[in-house]
Amino acid sequence: MNIPVAVMFTGGKDSTYALHWAILHSFDVRVLVSIKPKRENSWMFHYPSVEITNLQALALDMPHELHYVSGIKDKEIEELKNILLEVRKNYNIRGIVTGALLSDYQRMNFNLVCEELGLKVYSPLWRKKQDKYLIELIESGFKIILTAIYAMGIPLRLLGKVLDRDDALEIIRLSKKFGFNPAFEGGEAETLVVDAPLFKKRIEILKYDVKKEGPYSYRLILKDVRLIDK
Repeated sequence: MNIPVAVMFTGGKDSTYALHWAILHSFDVRVLVSIKPKRENSWMFHYPSVEITNLQALALDMPHELHYVSGIKDKEIEELKNILLEVRKNYNIRGIVTGALLSDYQRMNFNLVCEELGLKVYSPLWRKKQDKYLIELIESGFKIILTAIYAMGIPLRLLGKVLDRDDALEIIRLSKKFGFNPAFEGGEAETLVVDAPLFKKRIEILKYDVKKEGPYSYRLILKDVRLIDK
């Protein structure tokens, strides 16, 4: 296919899978674009641990840009447009790849901005079956940790742990009991990929703190992270 694209990269499971898909389908991935909102309650962008995308890009050996936006609804859409305008100019891309899974708000805004800029949007995960998705990722060699939990029913012991198949099955079972989305698309948890098939090195977390933010809300504060050989 060889279409020049940028991948919208948060470092979580969905954007890493979208990157994986783009490479497998012979897209010309010219840059990973990460966006960090200054507010935790951004409607558009992933907040926890986005700074780690710098290390992930090194592990992937791919060009990377980290941009910051206000996190203010509507204003951050205009900021996204300016970022993509700059990326289009600097990397001569014709499209972007996103990890949008279920959020109509996120997908609609990406599509509107890219239509205005003449960029095509590829969202390979859109409406993917939710309950088996996490198992598919793990069985495909993705090493995923939870960096935040925001829903009742997700065990705190899974925070910071590399998820295995049994963990994924437990998450699916608990999602049916407590009513959360097993792929976390409703914001029930945030993820970070520490290793994947495309990674040339893997990420090791040496030190972190756990911050309690509410009755069922906990977040990892990463203190010491490094790349190591696989």
